[in-house]
Amino acid sequence: MTRRVRRIAVRGIALATLLATVASCGLLGGKEQTPAANSNGQVEKAKITLGVLPILDVASVHVAKQKGYFAQEGLEVELKVIQGGAQAIPGLINKELDMTFGNWVSFFAAQSKDAAKAVDGIKLIADGYQAKPDMFLILAAGDSAIKSPKDLAGKTIAINTFKNIAELTAKATLEAANVDPKSVTFKEMPFPDMQAAVANKTVDAAFMVEPFITRAQRAAGQVKILDAASGPTDNIPIAGYATSGEFAKNNPKTVAAFQRAIAKGQADAADRPTVEPLLVEYAKVDKETAALVHFGAFPTSLDATRLQRVTQLMQRYGLLDKELDVKPMLIQPSGS
Repeated sequence: MTRRVRRIAVRGIALATLLATVASCGLLGGKEQTPAANSNGQVEKAKITLGVLPILDVASVHVAKQKGYFAQEGLEVELKVIQGGAQAIPGLINKELDMTFGNWVSFFAAQSKDAAKAVDGIKLIADGYQAKPDMFLILAAGDSAIKSPKDLAGKTIAINTFKNIAELTAKATLEAANVDPKSVTFKEMPFPDMQAAVANKTVDAAFMVEPFITRAQRAAGQVKILDAASGPTDNIPIAGYATSGEFAKNNPKTVAAFQRAIAKGQADAADRPTVEPLLVEYAKVDKETAALVHFGAFPTSLDATRLQRVTQLMQRYGLLDKELDVKPMLIQPSGS
């Protein structure tokens, strides 16, 4: 073989190797593969159980599952539907949940009371949702005598769980509207049951989130009485993802893998065309309702200063009886 022929042959082999490598990465339209390092057991626990609610706030989880972000990190995520953040705490303690979505109020209250001391406390691993206008509303029936916030005095309002972000923001915005929060009675029930409860007068009004707000307005003509994400609660952090200190200590690579995947999901969840069809699937709403829901913000980083604002409001409204520094609760993603 001449020198020139050998050079051509070597170049051909190199080109073929390059094309094979590119194709395996999915850049030529092929299916994206799970990185070999992850598939070879880099995470300590490949299958995890994650607590979620059937609400818009967890869209990033469903995006991450659909787009394969968890799979790319070597994770199989099993979703367990819960009623609220308060229910998530026992799930972490008894180890029915490895990680969970939940509101910050429930996490901070539990940490303050050492409720999860048996599992080394609660650790926050990712931000999830932040308030924007019209995504945290108290609704009443269209034919109700309740027409303004002042009409809520002495009334019964449905919330999904007691002593959570709904109760906190409701109290703060009621007071801002010159309504004594102590004059209101809160009744606990799941979000999916609230529309009917308002319609049949089981409660006078209900604190709803999306997509239940838009569905109640479209299907039952229920009307906004108070935006609980306004005034003193404008842009307030709502919820995020947590695990136990014990799980985080024993499974640091698993937690880091989850953080990388959910960060991608959070970034993509701000895109309505991506989220709307998923809402139809997991929140069981029709396409028209999904197209009208009001989005909050999906933060992509944990910020102790922003979260500390929640504890300050909690102290003011009696949901926290002592100061709590949230910074030690945070597990920041590697490289942040």
